[in-house]
Amino acid sequence: MRKTFLCLAVVFAILLFGCSKEESKATNNEDKENAVEEKSSTPKEVEKAEFVYPLTGLEAEKQVDNRAIGIMVNNHTKARPQTGLSKADVVFEILAEGRITRFLALFQSELPEVAGPVRSAREYYFELANGYNALYVYHGAAGFVNDMIKERDIDYLNGSIYDNDGHLFKRESFRAAPHNSYVQVGAVYDVAKSKGYDITTTKEPLLFLTADEANQIKGDPASHIEIVYADQPMEIVEYNFEPESGKYSRLSDREQTVELNSNEPVLVDNIFIVKTDHEVIDNAGRREIDITSGGEGYLIQKGKIQHVSWENQDGRIIPVKDGKPVGFVPGKTWINVVPIDTPIHVTK
Repeated sequence: MRKTFLCLAVVFAILLFGCSKEESKATNNEDKENAVEEKSSTPKEVEKAEFVYPLTGLEAEKQVDNRAIGIMVNNHTKARPQTGLSKADVVFEILAEGRITRFLALFQSELPEVAGPVRSAREYYFELANGYNALYVYHGAAGFVNDMIKERDIDYLNGSIYDNDGHLFKRESFRAAPHNSYVQVGAVYDVAKSKGYDITTTKEPLLFLTADEANQIKGDPASHIEIVYADQPMEIVEYNFEPESGKYSRLSDREQTVELNSNEPVLVDNIFIVKTDHEVIDNAGRREIDITSGGEGYLIQKGKIQHVSWENQDGRIIPVKDGKPVGFVPGKTWINVVPIDTPIHVTK
């Protein structure tokens, strides 16, 4: 009897161990499956992506070779809300005349159907567009500016030539001139090609941070930024940090910057404030602006602000700290070029 009981006990122990082993194996397999699933759902880091968009650092499905398009976008009060700005990879905001700013919007990773209203050219805008090897799209300019564009071999499309042709440019009836000229972006490459311009190009991407680097940005807290281009008339730009998205929303003169048709807000991943010399050169308030010498600036990302320098490297304005370029967070970048004495208020 005792021998029988002992045999049964041994058999039971073996079965119990086998079940425990199988259960442990199943748990380990489940853990491995979960780990694989978690790993596969992790976004691909920028430096490991085979292809990226040069101006946003975001992953692309294939080699990016479409040439960037630089469009002069009106920022007069009567031109707001604008169309297409939310799709721009990089936007420069610079004083154009008086204390009114104007945008140079660079499009490559996303092309809106329509962008505008489109306004006239300035030397520093077309030089910046050329530095990014972008096709330069504008509507009208002073004679001496048009002459400079031609003399410097800038690849351009001037709305004054195609005014309201219905193919490249269209005048809208809901606004009065000069705030109603819109470029049909889908026609830009066709018209550019017909003029003999290259519509494909390859250019080194800007420097971008990895996901880990972006999450470890150092600097002082910056939940709200106010750039005072002018008090009277009010020309004030604001950015509000939105922690959930890690981006900044933008305001002009206390009103949020949105898309005209969808009311979609313009959201920004990087705000780069560039301080430089401005000089008024005529009675219309036109300026010469130094975009080559370098100087002081601020880089604002992920709710933090850093005091940096800026440099013009191969025509592109980049942030520098301790002599080394500073990377952008992958995404959209707005660059505010301001006179050296411009008030800039930062709220923690």
